[in-house]
Amino acid sequence: MEEKKGTFVLVSAPSGGGKNAIIRALLKKFTHSTQLVTTTTRDMRPLEADGVDYHFLDKEIFKKKLEAGEFVEYNEYDGNFYGTQWTDLNEALEQYDLVFSQAEVNGKKHLDKKGVPHISIFLLPEDFEILRDRIKKRGGTSDDSIDERLEIAKKEVEQSGIYDLRVVNEDGKMEKAVDSIVNYLVEATGVQSE
Repeated sequence: MEEKKGTFVLVSAPSGGGKNAIIRALLKKFTHSTQLVTTTTRDMRPLEADGVDYHFLDKEIFKKKLEAGEFVEYNEYDGNFYGTQWTDLNEALEQYDLVFSQAEVNGKKHLDKKGVPHISIFLLPEDFEILRDRIKKRGGTSDDSIDERLEIAKKEVEQSGIYDLRVVNEDGKMEKAVDSIVNYLVEATGVQSE
């Protein structure tokens, strides 16, 4: 009898859209789940740890791995690369019922193009000004970069119709978004929540 593999759940949102906070909340709701550690070339932020938040790689190493076909999906965003490595995904799917990961819209398109089975969730901002404030509060981003991220956010929202579920992540009401996602995932996968 073949062992059941887990379900890959992709969570996308514009910059500042709450991907990490939503995934952390979902991990508490589904006990036999994990967050896939993805790979990036961006600098580590304060309080981040290599191998926990991301695998932090030099751009040249990332490009070599990309050329070798080691990535399920990848994206270039704000001058840095982000991606999911096949080995990380396969190991997680063998061990957990639900494997959560985050990626941008281009990453979702790569998964679709490669036929990688997944459930996709897009977190919509309730308002672009609130999104601007979230990005600003997070720190480490110039005003020009914030403007650029908001332009990208508008394009991402326009393309979010390709996702299985779209949920508004209202400021101060994250639990409402989490509940909607939990209900959807229980119905779609049969995996029970706490």
